[in-house]
Amino acid sequence: MFSLTAEYALRAMACLALTPDQLVPTPNLARQTKVPPNYLAKVLQLLSAAGLIAGRRGVGGGYRLARASDQITLLEVLRSVTQVERIRACPLGIPSHGTNLCPLHRKIDEAAATVIEIFGQATLADLLTDPSRPWPLCETTESSARITINGSSVPGPGAGA
Repeated sequence: MFSLTAEYALRAMACLALTPDQLVPTPNLARQTKVPPNYLAKVLQLLSAAGLIAGRRGVGGGYRLARASDQITLLEVLRSVTQVERIRACPLGIPSHGTNLCPLHRKIDEAAATVIEIFGQATLADLLTDPSRPWPLCETTESSARITINGSSVPGPGAGA
């Protein structure tokens, strides 16, 4: 349903949310998210242009979240790399359809409405605070016992639940 670019953006943002106050070098982020480095660099540029991440070049450089993970919705991440909008009028421009969508476009609009609602209400922090689930969208070799997410201490990646 989502493009590879959207998937990669969500993976990168989820991993950056694990260490919100640290700069993560692009090669490390690529390894953790299993995203090809060159592709990831382009995705990171889009996320940066959208104001979701901040970066620093050079030795000791990398990327980090521009805002707290509970202030970044998954919908913002999606919209930084792809169009996620409702269908307001016939996309084919058929005059007789206008805003009266055909059954196909009505279903596509319903799906878009659901994605917008669910992803608009979910934040990056939500991905990290469910102790019954594995860590989202990334693999990390660091195994800290606990990390702090927006002031709350939760088990770190590799520490188990």
